[in-house]
Amino acid sequence: MSDSPSAAPVVLDLWCELECPDCHQALSDVHALRARYGDRLEIRLRHFPLEKHKHAYAAAQAAEEAVVQGKGWPYIEAVLARTADLARGGEPLLLEVARELDLDAEEFDTALIDGRHLLIVDADQAEGKAIGVTGTPTYVIGDERLDGGKSQEGLRARIEEIADRLLAAQG
Repeated sequence: MSDSPSAAPVVLDLWCELECPDCHQALSDVHALRARYGDRLEIRLRHFPLEKHKHAYAAAQAAEEAVVQGKGWPYIEAVLARTADLARGGEPLLLEVARELDLDAEEFDTALIDGRHLLIVDADQAEGKAIGVTGTPTYVIGDERLDGGKSQEGLRARIEEIADRLLAAQG
């Protein structure tokens, strides 16, 4: 039953870091993929903070707090839109974005201090390393890993090709 609502969506893991300019550029692909596939493609952000970006680890934790507060993707996209500001401004920008989205900025601050989301970020990073992720953005769909850290050219077309094949196999 290929058109049944119970058909599981194809999963696209996006290994990302919120201070990464390449991840900012990848947002246009994410928007296009959402527009094309809707709920047939589940795009999951996976954290892969890079050591070269001073505020990426805090940003990953803040993104997890945004998920808890019900605005994960809006927060992620708002921070990615301001990667240069994050590089300059650090954690105050993370709280500013939370306020702009009407989230509880005090709870964000507390979450960054108490480290309640460290395990999620660390687990994502460890899993990424285990499967060979070395930079961001990196996409994993089906059993294929696509590295967008060097060049994103042609990646969306490749993701669509794989997604189409996986969706067709469900039917």
